[in-house]
Amino acid sequence: QVQLVESGGGLVQAGGSLRLSCAASGRTFSDYAMGWFRQAPGKEREFVAAIASSGYTSYADSVKGRFTISRDNAKNTVYLQMNSLKPEDTAVYYCARGAGPHYGLGYNYWGQGTQVTVSS
Repeated sequence: QVQLVESGGGLVQAGGSLRLSCAASGRTFSDYAMGWFRQAPGKEREFVAAIASSGYTSYADSVKGRFTISRDNAKNTVYLQMNSLKPEDTAVYYCARGAGPHYGLGYNYWGQGTQVTVSS
């Protein structure tokens, strides 16, 4: 069983930065794509960013140029650096592990989420 534990959320003013972390259990972290998703109140969960096992990345248009996803396979951890935050970035952010090495294969494990609140 894979466990994903997010951390790093909090309250920040608009224009500020946060870095989210997601620590994964298991010995084969490097073999799988990882992703970040978010869900705002009253809205459906949406894709934010993903990183393949190769290191190839993908971003939602709404965060391109502001957010950066990265991974440290030695630490079994994926990060989401969020800069120039906007109030509309307020959401619960979830980490997910892919079903394979590329993020196009879907996700089958999810973390419990971490709250990010951006004040105007």
